[in-house]
Amino acid sequence: MEPSYRIVPPSQIKTASISDTAGSLGLHDTLRYGIRSIATQTRGGEFENRITKWEETQDNARLNMLANLYGPSAPMRLLMERQIVSTSPHMPGMPQSNIHLDILMGRDETLDPTDFFLGMESGPPLSVHNEMEKKLRL
Repeated sequence: MEPSYRIVPPSQIKTASISDTAGSLGLHDTLRYGIRSIATQTRGGEFENRITKWEETQDNARLNMLANLYGPSAPMRLLMERQIVSTSPHMPGMPQSNIHLDILMGRDETLDPTDFFLGMESGPPLSVHNEMEKKLRL
């Protein structure tokens, strides 16, 4: 956890130039860096980078505010609780839902598509006993 109060992830624009992949003659070195294409030079734009790091940045800001308000033990305790809850097993045959982790992460008051469509493609299990036999290979 690095101390930061950022709400939005920083922009890290990757600019590709011929000087990054140039050999001794000043030309693109294909044997070392592969075939040169527009797709490899523009991969990972600013917007894509911000979207991928959005949750991490928001969580980091929340943990820093907790540390400033309640001391360094508060975020450590929260991180420890998250780790314990994320590794706890679930009952076989029942739909897998980690509501404890959602509460600790602050996602209990938001609605995502996964809240509605998770597990709908297979339907509810017919019997808990059959599911446990399948899992335990009996």
